[in-house]
Amino acid sequence: MNDNSETATDNYKGVWDNRVGFGKAAALIVIDFMKGYTTEGSPLYAPGVVDAVKASPEVIEAARVKGVTVLHTNVRYNPHNFENGGIWIVKAPVLKCLVEGNPLAETCDEVAPLETETMITKQYASVFFGTSLSATLTAKGVDTIILIGCSTSGCIRATAVDGCQHGFRTIVVRDCVGDRHDGPHESNLFDINGKYGDVVSKDEILEYFNSLP
Repeated sequence: MNDNSETATDNYKGVWDNRVGFGKAAALIVIDFMKGYTTEGSPLYAPGVVDAVKASPEVIEAARVKGVTVLHTNVRYNPHNFENGGIWIVKAPVLKCLVEGNPLAETCDEVAPLETETMITKQYASVFFGTSLSATLTAKGVDTIILIGCSTSGCIRATAVDGCQHGFRTIVVRDCVGDRHDGPHESNLFDINGKYGDVVSKDEILEYFNSLP
């Protein structure tokens, strides 16, 4: 029987709180920072993502300065029938705004990729699902993925789970991920940190980048 007076942190302590840490080579993955999540009035608008976008340029620039691979992702659907969205688009028709030409599907200006940085286009939550991400990381000798972007309970969580399952050390930067509500945001960060990767602060990730040769 559960002890209702026990906190989740206490319940997980010593059981689901191990750290994977950083490996030999990392890549920073900037996930789905599209304007639909930061534009008031958009059906996808998520205040937590607005804050995450503001916190992220410094992290992206620190990675670039040290020559860390930076990859970006977006979502695009067939605007005529959305068939490449499968059942997910049936479950979440709000995503139908993510088509080429819709301003809500554009990447936020503050975190836009350089011309030399790869944009991975996906249709589902995990960046690994149906994309070349795993092969790209393996070819570059990457063993650690650092995730920033949105949303915490959706694409961040799905990518963190798949990252672990594909054999990558997975790091999520707390300050640089966001959601539309604090409840799902915090509960998913807690679960990711307990079972699939490490959730770290922006200061810790900047310290890591600055420590690289």
